[in-house]
Amino acid sequence: MESNIDIKEKNKIKIKKPKLYKVIMHNDDFTTMEFVVDVLVNIFNKKIEEASKIMIDVHKKGSGIAGIFPHDIAVSKASTAMTIAKEQGFPFKLSVEEE
Repeated sequence: MESNIDIKEKNKIKIKKPKLYKVIMHNDDFTTMEFVVDVLVNIFNKKIEEASKIMIDVHKKGSGIAGIFPHDIAVSKASTAMTIAKEQGFPFKLSVEEE
């Protein structure tokens, strides 16, 4: 006598959300406000109004948050922005910090 018993296994897979990181723009005396807004619009996908507000924060407070992303994306965007700044002769600095 054969028995056909189905055994079902339940595997619970827990998917963790990736840690998020802030991309912080730092003020300097040489990078133009227009360049900062341009970077925020074209690299960080901000609307012009929000980009202008962040740029003012950078100018007045010394830094501003360009965006919050998973690590690889944050590093890539910061690196791209600094590369473009260097190509245009600006000492623009961005850093990435865990949120």
